[in-house]
Amino acid sequence: MQRRTRVTAAALTAAGLLAVTACGGDDDTSTGGGEGGDGGRGDITIWYSNNEAEVAWGEQMVEAWNAEHPDEQIEAQEIPAGASSEEVIGAAITAGNAPCLIFNTAPVAVPDFERQGGLVSLSGFDDGASYIEERSGDVAEQYKSENGEYFQLPWKSNPVMIFYNKDMFAAAGLDPENPPLSTYDEFLQTARTLVSSGAAPRAIWPAPTSEFFQSWFDFYPLYAAETGGTPLIEDGEATFDDDAGTAVAEFWKTLYDEDLASREAYQGDSFADGQAAMAIVGPWAISVYGENVNWGAVPVPTSAGTPAEETYTFSDAKNIGLYTSCENQATAWDVLKFATSEEQDGLLLEMTGQMPIRQDLPGTYPDYFAANPAYEQFGDQAARTVEVPNVTNSVAIWQAFRDAWSQSVIFGEGDVQESLQGAADEIDGLAGQS
Repeated sequence: MQRRTRVTAAALTAAGLLAVTACGGDDDTSTGGGEGGDGGRGDITIWYSNNEAEVAWGEQMVEAWNAEHPDEQIEAQEIPAGASSEEVIGAAITAGNAPCLIFNTAPVAVPDFERQGGLVSLSGFDDGASYIEERSGDVAEQYKSENGEYFQLPWKSNPVMIFYNKDMFAAAGLDPENPPLSTYDEFLQTARTLVSSGAAPRAIWPAPTSEFFQSWFDFYPLYAAETGGTPLIEDGEATFDDDAGTAVAEFWKTLYDEDLASREAYQGDSFADGQAAMAIVGPWAISVYGENVNWGAVPVPTSAGTPAEETYTFSDAKNIGLYTSCENQATAWDVLKFATSEEQDGLLLEMTGQMPIRQDLPGTYPDYFAANPAYEQFGDQAARTVEVPNVTNSVAIWQAFRDAWSQSVIFGEGDVQESLQGAADEIDGLAGQS
């Protein structure tokens, strides 16, 4: 659940996931996934994430199911060790030994796993699409594949916001309870004050490295907020080469140009270590920072200062896939529904602090949010999130964007608008490939 752990693992294998992408594009092996249906019944295997909180949740879920289903038992384990979960899953698909369900499926990898023939279409079950849409509401639309079917069940999100260090803000003479961070102008002035006062070495320190996923934690949340929920690609074409995309890019470029954000990679967690006054993270960070940092959280900024209740952000979701190597798919589908029932979603929320992708989260679990007010704003924010587009060549698309962003925004080489236009042209080509 800790961003430091997850990102480090992914950073080691961005190339590995790109290799999976290339493998999935082989015309001889790509089947577009399997069709769900009645399937078989009996024992199944599942994998879940290897962080402590999710392991505990998974163990109790399996115990609860197994106690009621002696003839349809779950055998569960943590996802096997590897440089990244995406590489492990891709290898299991290729070998034909993936488990029935994986509770750690990254949305960015779904199009490529689907092209490998590794995922079952959940829309093939009689209640597949209706169950997903009734549970998740309108946000479910973002998780449909290009053919209109669901090859993943939207499971949990970590909507990212701006965490800030209240003590550093107070030391800089800023109001720690109502920080001026709503607009770009306010944010930049606050950042200047934090650094010039000596309260913080850097105002904010997102990873300046080139891995494809890093733009999910600098550009993408702000673009989602600035546009009211526009994804990177819409109707097969890039969206970000517009005024909103340029405004977001210029905002970040100013932070880098004025040394308010560092162009150097930080080895560790700059926010936890007191090297940055702010960070863009999700609710997983509450348990990580809670006792060590006197923190607050606010929505990401926009040019005009969008009200919190209207602000969108990046979802940072992990979902559930049902894999074609599974023999007892009918049991797997029932387990998937059991694991995402209102009761189990409530336990997931309670045990991990991550947000089930479920309609009216605050209204469904009012007692939890009343008892845990630090999570309340994330429960509200979870209703306004943007996912990575579910399109072919998703990883390559994000890498093309990151390359252009790194060059023009982080390192200040070339014209920002021209760089975004060039990336958009390349991405339009990638999105148009079958």
